[in-house]
Amino acid sequence: MQIDCTDKELFILKKIAAAAQELGVDAYLIGGFVRDKIIGRPTKDADVVCLGDGIELAHKVAERFHPKPPVAFFKTFGTAQIKVDDAFEIEFVGARKESYDFNSRKPVVAPGTLDDDQNRRDFTINALAISLNKETYGDLIDPFGGVADIEKRIIQTPLAPLETFSDDPLRMMRAIRFATQLNFVIAEETFQAIIDNANRIKIVSQERVTDELNKILLSPKPSIGLDLLSKSGLMQIIFPQMMALHGAEYVDGMGHKDNFYHTLQVVDNIAQNTDDLWLRWAALLHDIAKPVTKRFEEGHGFTFHGHEAVGARMVPKIFTRLKLPLNEKMKLVQKLVELHLRPISLTKENITDSAIRRLLFDAGEDIDSLMMLCKADITSKNKQKVKRYLQNFELVAQRLKEVEEKDHIRNWQPPITGEIIMEIFNLKPSREVGMIKDAIRNAILDGIIPNSYGAAFQFMLQKAAELNLKPV
Repeated sequence: MQIDCTDKELFILKKIAAAAQELGVDAYLIGGFVRDKIIGRPTKDADVVCLGDGIELAHKVAERFHPKPPVAFFKTFGTAQIKVDDAFEIEFVGARKESYDFNSRKPVVAPGTLDDDQNRRDFTINALAISLNKETYGDLIDPFGGVADIEKRIIQTPLAPLETFSDDPLRMMRAIRFATQLNFVIAEETFQAIIDNANRIKIVSQERVTDELNKILLSPKPSIGLDLLSKSGLMQIIFPQMMALHGAEYVDGMGHKDNFYHTLQVVDNIAQNTDDLWLRWAALLHDIAKPVTKRFEEGHGFTFHGHEAVGARMVPKIFTRLKLPLNEKMKLVQKLVELHLRPISLTKENITDSAIRRLLFDAGEDIDSLMMLCKADITSKNKQKVKRYLQNFELVAQRLKEVEEKDHIRNWQPPITGEIIMEIFNLKPSREVGMIKDAIRNAILDGIIPNSYGAAFQFMLQKAAELNLKPV
């Protein structure tokens, strides 16, 4: 079978083959590079397995390319990496066989044959190898029918799936991730083994689990993987708050939609417009507090009052549990969750400049991201309703643009600061300072006074007098 490599890739592979021949070891391309070339996906890295010392082969190849930085090698694992032209990364390892202790996903490794190395691979589509040896150069070695599985768009394990997933439970997440990225189907026996082994995911580090979850979220259609995580039982273990969104409940003929599948649709919608992982996380978490805020009101139906504020408070706890970064990215997600109802609510009333200014002030530089999330949140199956929502939404977007051009509120700060207030009235940080500062900000946002220092100063004196404060 012909693999369609670029001229640059062929040049690199020839150099690797020559280095292996000079050392007298057999070498093979293996895994993702081979898979992606057959599928037609772009790839920027390759794995080379040799029947010998992978670190020694890496150094021999490096003599031909003089990479900067030089060879990075890890004696404990017997692996080495080099980068060619700062873009193409090659990892080298000696062929090995593995055995596992039940309580750990870290294998006991011993030197092995190519067969041993292919046997230890997670899926048939990742067990493909191409010979780099003189007599068989370019030959495809496919002991488990990986090419046929690519053609059938199937994910399955080379060996018994129960054993494969029990040995390394992270492979369950990887199966779902590959199914999502490639839009493949997980074979029935393989998926049943994931269900049967789901509880084993608990021995995998949270960082590795979250890394796979992020890759699922970054896929073209994340709902594929999120739904598989749910149906496999993995979601209940790794992210129970998401599972709590499941189900539509009806009382006296009044019900609510299934918030789990609504959320999946919102994530897919936003994925069509951005590759930003954190905007996708905001979509995933925007309704996360609906289960804990759900109430049934007689004659009205189900409500989720305050779910946006409660959800925002849940974000840091979720990020902490999932070992996601507790930095500005988390704060962005938190802000978008808290504000996600605001633009939609403006479509249900006469839009005042004051309401628009407040939204611009609260969202700041993230207003465009917020509007993208809100648009993705329109998921009704009623086409007329969607059309009406989108028309109203565009009206809000237009008003935001007009008010921003006029008032420049985005990232605005009031002209009178807390420091100025404290200096004029000889105050220390206190409740009174906060009250005056808030009053000035609200007066400007509500259009009561102009956005100028002079107007704000006079308003400050007025509010201070009401609090029996006098300038010094």
